[in-house]
Amino acid sequence: MSDRQSRRPQVGRSRVTLALGVLFAGTFVTGCAEMLVMGMLDLIAVDQAVPLSAVGVLVSANALGIAVGGPTLTFLTARLDRRPVLLTALAVFTGLNALPALGAGLDAFVAARVAIGAVEGLFIAAAITTATSIVPRERVGRAMAVVISGFAVSGAVGMPLGRLLGEAVGWRASFLAVVLAAAAVLLVALVVVPRVHAGTEVGLLGQLRSALAPRVLAVLAVGVLLFAGASAAQTYLVPFLDEMAGVSGPWIGVCLMGFGIAAAVGSFGGGRFADAGAVRALTLGTVGVTASLVAMGVAGVSPVIAVAATAGLAVCGAGVTSPWQHRVEDLAGPGAILAASLPASAGNLGDAVGAFLGGRMIDVGGVPAAVLTAAALAALSIVAAIASRALRPAPLPREPEPATVH
Repeated sequence: MSDRQSRRPQVGRSRVTLALGVLFAGTFVTGCAEMLVMGMLDLIAVDQAVPLSAVGVLVSANALGIAVGGPTLTFLTARLDRRPVLLTALAVFTGLNALPALGAGLDAFVAARVAIGAVEGLFIAAAITTATSIVPRERVGRAMAVVISGFAVSGAVGMPLGRLLGEAVGWRASFLAVVLAAAAVLLVALVVVPRVHAGTEVGLLGQLRSALAPRVLAVLAVGVLLFAGASAAQTYLVPFLDEMAGVSGPWIGVCLMGFGIAAAVGSFGGGRFADAGAVRALTLGTVGVTASLVAMGVAGVSPVIAVAATAGLAVCGAGVTSPWQHRVEDLAGPGAILAASLPASAGNLGDAVGAFLGGRMIDVGGVPAAVLTAAALAALSIVAAIASRALRPAPLPREPEPATVH
């Protein structure tokens, strides 16, 4: 992975397990806060007496914070110990999510969502760095998967949970549940998360050069194409199931829950594939996503094919995340701490591009056109993944040889 792994903290197995558990809980809570808004957009719009589109800005604000603010904060804190960075990010996240619970207006909430996204991106990077620093090298991919899987699981329960809470206790009170859960995770993290040094002697500019090297950007581009393809289809999953596959009524809810469960399974499994060979796993993941999207394109003939294809998309799309993260950090070398924040940023960019292109294609040719576009983007990611297989990390600088005394 990088030179930081040569100085791993000595942490007992039980504490490693507890630390990984609390890091999973942290990403689960931050993911639920993100999904919570999506599940209550209409409730917030009615309460604030504004159009639904005005409330939709909350989703965009969070994505912008992750995409831009996350890497920026990670860069500024790259030489600090990961433990205080992680704890501070979680504390700020908790405080900012209290604003809507305390009655903040829509404008203040939108501004807070940008900041929430930024500290969420910082937390993701710090959590991944911490997790991969306390496990043996051969389990780095699985440690990444534990952290990343928090988001996959939150995707399965966050939106429906947000809806239930919003309808039962009101959308503002729902955020109080997020604050309480985040505070609980923070208290446990204070006890069980070990201290992890930044572990690099490279300066900030050196880390920036390594993290943004062409080889790293090339692999990030693979993910942008892949997630743009996945997003172009799954953003419009409900109309796909209804219009193309003939799945309607309560079965749509069942399919969406199944999609979330399949994504969680894929996310956990992706860690093992990353440890076995991130390069190969990344390529196979792009093939799996593309094949699933192609199957979705012909799903009109059978609801069974539609359900199987969406499950395949969930498993492969989530399963490729850990190998992609592993590959990016590996290629970044001494810039791995900063690079840890980049896949989340690039993934959000891909999601935004895919959702936009999918929407435009629906306007042109309906849901089938969006699915075709999604498959084309994913197919391009296969080409990019194959082309990136030959990329190797830059060699670490050699230690100067001691002078010979005559």
